[in-house]
Amino acid sequence: MALLRFRYPLSLPLSSLSSSSPAHGWRRLRCAAGNQALFSVDAKKLVLEVKEQLEREHPNLPVGKNGRDDEDMILWFLKDRKFSVEEAVMKLTKAIKWYEDFGVSDLCKESVKSVYGTGKAYVHDFLDNNGRPVLVVVASKHFPAKQEPIEDEKLCVYLIENALSKLPPGTEEILGIFDLRGFRIENGDVQFLKFLMDVFYYYYPRRLGQVLFVDAPFVFQPIWQLVKPLMRSYASLVRFCDMETVRKEYFTESTVPADFKD
Repeated sequence: MALLRFRYPLSLPLSSLSSSSPAHGWRRLRCAAGNQALFSVDAKKLVLEVKEQLEREHPNLPVGKNGRDDEDMILWFLKDRKFSVEEAVMKLTKAIKWYEDFGVSDLCKESVKSVYGTGKAYVHDFLDNNGRPVLVVVASKHFPAKQEPIEDEKLCVYLIENALSKLPPGTEEILGIFDLRGFRIENGDVQFLKFLMDVFYYYYPRRLGQVLFVDAPFVFQPIWQLVKPLMRSYASLVRFCDMETVRKEYFTESTVPADFKD
C-alpha cells in the first residue's frame, strides 16, 4: 500500500488554488506538501532497503559512484522499476557488474582519442530548447570495418557519461541526434546499434528523452527495419525529420550545432 503514495502529484499548479474558494485551495496545497513529504520518506526508506539487500546478497560489488551504495543511482533504478525493490535489485546488480567490467570509471577523452578524433560522435556545447544535453552521431563518418567494435563502444559510453554530467537541475534526459545525411551501406552497423540500445535499456534507463533521425536516405530503411525491434520501447522515441526541423524546433540560431546551420 505504501507504494500507492508515489502516484500522488508532488506539486500543484497555482491555477489549482481557486480564487472563489481560497480555503479549499489551501487545503489542496497542504495536501500536496504532505504527499511530497511522504514521497521523500518512502523513497529514502526504499533506497536504504535496496542498499542493504545489495550489501547482504552481493558484498563483492564495488562501492562509490556507480556502486552498490550509490544512493542517487539506486533511486533512479527504483523509479525505472516503478519502486519495486526486488526488480531494482536485479537490474542494479547487472548494471553495477557491467560498469565495473566495462571500466566506465576509467573512461576519459584520452582513452578514446583515436576514435573521438574521427568526429563521428560528440556532445554538443549547448542544450536544446528543452534544456537537454545533446549527443550527436554523424553516421557518414562511421566505418565499422575500419575500427574495432570495442573502441566505438567505449566512445559511446564516454559520450553518454559526458552528456549526463551536463544535465541541469531538474532535467533527467538527453536528446540523441543521428545525422543521416550521406549515409551509405558501409556506414551501417546493426551490432553497434544493438549495443547502444542495450546500454540505454539496461544501464542508463530512462535517460534518453528523444531520438532524431535527420534526413534519412532510402538506403537507411532496411537498417531501420532491423534496428526497430531491438529498440524495444525506445522505438516510440524516434522521430524522422529534416535539418530544418532540427534548426527551428530544437535550437535557436545561436545554439544550433554547426553541422545543422545554413
